[in-house]
Amino acid sequence: MTDCTSFDIAHLGNVELLTAKFEESLWFFRDLLAMRVVAEAGDAGRPSVYLCTWDEYQLYTVKLTASDDAGVGRTTFRATSQEALERRVKAIEATGLGVGWEDGEVGTGPTYSFGDPDGHHMGIYYDTERYVATDDKPALKNQASAFPGRGVNARRLDHINYLAKDVVANGAFVAKALRGRESERIRLDDGGYAAWWFHFNNKSYDIVYSDDWLKHGNRLHHVAFAPDTREDILKAADIFLENGIHIESGPHKHAINQTFFLYVWEPGGNRIELANAGARLLLDPDSPVVEWSQEERKKGQAWGMKTIETFHTHGTPVVRTDLT
Repeated sequence: MTDCTSFDIAHLGNVELLTAKFEESLWFFRDLLAMRVVAEAGDAGRPSVYLCTWDEYQLYTVKLTASDDAGVGRTTFRATSQEALERRVKAIEATGLGVGWEDGEVGTGPTYSFGDPDGHHMGIYYDTERYVATDDKPALKNQASAFPGRGVNARRLDHINYLAKDVVANGAFVAKALRGRESERIRLDDGGYAAWWFHFNNKSYDIVYSDDWLKHGNRLHHVAFAPDTREDILKAADIFLENGIHIESGPHKHAINQTFFLYVWEPGGNRIELANAGARLLLDPDSPVVEWSQEERKKGQAWGMKTIETFHTHGTPVVRTDLT
């Protein structure tokens, strides 16, 4: 049985992505993924823009920041209540990985900053300001803004996948400090996990840790956004093709968690996934963890496509292995 029937974390809040090609990355998210710029910060040397997907109920989904390298900045999680926030902060502090309270960014309230064992920067908050549509008012008042009708039309943030030096240590942290529930995992023949999936609600996953073959630490594997349908992902492949975006893998269907996917590299080098899980939810409060062996994963994706080599080696920031 599960320890409780509810979650202290409601969902992945927002993600900061770093890029050395700021204008090109902004074009990708604003024009190709059809996100809306809602705020700007920083200065000419290190600008940031805040963008939201078209059905984002909060003020922003992604913070894009100019940097010397690509990668992930701070990832935040929204708690389900003030009481839940206080419980998670206490649990985080008990791990020794807490940093402290900070002012929230662009519509988010007080945020407790912390890191995971791998060094990824994270935060947790509860108070948030809702997005109010202006010139993008929707015809239906039960969505955040009007459907853009251009580009990929990313509807919402779906999940984040981190590269980690120690998948087990980071997964254990998510389970203990954030009370994430594991959904699936890949067990290595010599012990430990190659990857570990966790969820905070009825979605099958919100945060993933994958083994960093280079053992660098604090790297990003990918950030995923969800369009409405599988067909949107097929159209996205054509849109990326026409616009010179590197398509790494897909469209295809994952075996793990059965998500229909497409992986691309945005101009700054960060891997972006377009993901749609269809109607699949984890409604069973005692849903068993699905474990895959290395032998089973050799079969590749659901319909037989083999996982390509760069899926295991590319992450951001890119690590140079040719230096002596």
